[in-house]
Amino acid sequence: MSLEQIVPAIALIAVLILVLPSFLRSNSEKKQLFKNLFIWSIIILSVMVISYLILR
Repeated sequence: MSLEQIVPAIALIAVLILVLPSFLRSNSEKKQLFKNLFIWSIIILSVMVISYLILR
C-alpha cells in the first residue's frame, strides 16, 4: 500500500470514529438502527460504483 492509499483510509477511519458514537446514540432502537445502516450502505455502495465507473 502506498501513502496515497493510506492517508485517505486513515481520514475515513477518523471520520467514522467521530461520527459513530453520535450515530449509535441517536439510533437507540434496533429497527431504526438497521434501517439507517441499510440506507447508508446503499449510499456508500452507489458512491463506490459511480467512482469506480468514473475512475476506470
